[in-house]
Amino acid sequence: MQNIPLTLPLDPAQVKSLRAGDTVLLTGVLYTGRDAAHKRLVECLERGEELPLPLENQLIYYVGPAPASPGHAVGSAGPTTSYRMDKYTPPLLERGLLGMMGKGKRGPEVVEAMKKRGAVYFGAVGGAAALISRRIERAEVVAYDDLGAEAIHRFWVRDFPALVLIDSLGNNLYELGPEKYREQ
Repeated sequence: MQNIPLTLPLDPAQVKSLRAGDTVLLTGVLYTGRDAAHKRLVECLERGEELPLPLENQLIYYVGPAPASPGHAVGSAGPTTSYRMDKYTPPLLERGLLGMMGKGKRGPEVVEAMKKRGAVYFGAVGGAAALISRRIERAEVVAYDDLGAEAIHRFWVRDFPALVLIDSLGNNLYELGPEKYREQ
């Protein structure tokens, strides 16, 4: 299986070429956020305020990184369960978000919003959080520092491994994988 190199922020044409099951290596800047930060972002949108991060063609990684040990940008940085962000995701997609990364299934409303936007959902490797955190070269808090690990961070990543779980057409590896297995 070949890893597809992707530069962040995401290129809409490249995102549309990805298919569920593709493996990618992400390089560039991505943002982090979990449910508390997502709630605040959507509240900002509802009040008509400017967001503390750019959304256009960006990727948000659902993670709350552990504190960094000496010589590392962050500590363990494994994905969190994505469905907790489902109620906040469609409005962020409408404002330009092009990718999300976490673990677990997404609801039908999110998948429909992804198809409408041409967005992608990546899976990061859970259980190998200490190893994948070494692909994060730099990190800084950009918003909501009162949330601690759940603050919004900007990560500079190089060759960060991910798997396309749901592509821009709505093809879903959580559905396709078991089907393929049953056929064999």
